[in-house]
Amino acid sequence: MAKIPHILLIYTGGTIGMTRDYETGALKAFNFDKLLKHIPELKHLNCTIDSASFEGPIDSSNMNPKYWIKITEIIEENYEVFDGFVILHGSDTMSYTASAISFMFENLSKPVIFTGSQLPIGDLRTDAKENMITSIEIAASQKNGKPIISEVCLYFEYKLYRANRTTKVNAEHFQAFASPNYPPLAESGVHLKFDESLLYKSRRSKIIKIRKELEQNIVLLKLFPGITENVVKSILEIDGLKGVVLETYGSGNAPTCKWFVNLLKQALKKGIKIIDVTQCSGGRVILGQYETSVQLQKIGLISGKDITTEAALAKLMYLLGQKIPEKEFKHVFETPLRGELLE
Repeated sequence: MAKIPHILLIYTGGTIGMTRDYETGALKAFNFDKLLKHIPELKHLNCTIDSASFEGPIDSSNMNPKYWIKITEIIEENYEVFDGFVILHGSDTMSYTASAISFMFENLSKPVIFTGSQLPIGDLRTDAKENMITSIEIAASQKNGKPIISEVCLYFEYKLYRANRTTKVNAEHFQAFASPNYPPLAESGVHLKFDESLLYKSRRSKIIKIRKELEQNIVLLKLFPGITENVVKSILEIDGLKGVVLETYGSGNAPTCKWFVNLLKQALKKGIKIIDVTQCSGGRVILGQYETSVQLQKIGLISGKDITTEAALAKLMYLLGQKIPEKEFKHVFETPLRGELLE
């Protein structure tokens, strides 16, 4: 007889775990020990569920690498006991956190599913119940005794995405997330359908490694018409700066003016890593395709290819924390590690 999957639900904070006081209208976190009272439907899932919660649940606007490490440690402590993990998280920074966690776990062989909601769990029209129930069902889904998913994913409004491919695109609609450059891994309708050709193939035979060293001295610099030399110079000369995610135009294009290219050159000489990502919602960086990116290619900017800004920031923190040798850094960044970009 097949073993019933055992799932750990981890609450970090966010709208999904709130109930509304209908006298005052205020939102407050509910006690996760009483989870079944709020969602009795969970009793009908083919799995057992335990829950864990941050001692002080946080709004996701306050999320930072200290809490990313806390999430990894909760999973690490329970990794052998549970068959899958569902992380309840505020939607505003969920793509950042989920991307970071995807890099922090090497050789992951169990599902880690992030979800949240746009309305509190106690609201009549809430999306919280469906998101949570289906996320748990996905985490418990197995084939031939093995989990179908063995990567970090994000589930929201009937679609399962690779976490490090997602970005939040809407603050009001239930369909809050998109994966511009990679199709959904599964869709939930009358049936839960996985597209197994898209799933990340884990190295189940390898021992899981958890990397908690993250370099936070990085910056996101978004180009815009009229950006001045003083602004770019002041950012690139920040004391202790280790890396820059540079959001360029279109397929990786930037101003060709001498001062701009020279400032980038000086930063590179100081060992600052500069990642070229597109500020478009979809598509990829192709350095050298236009004259406006030839110089960037020549001076040695790292191509973010089709990576999201959220995943680029997380990957940069992760790789800088791993102390990758200077000569190898560009190659390693431009190589997919967890399915976050195409070759």
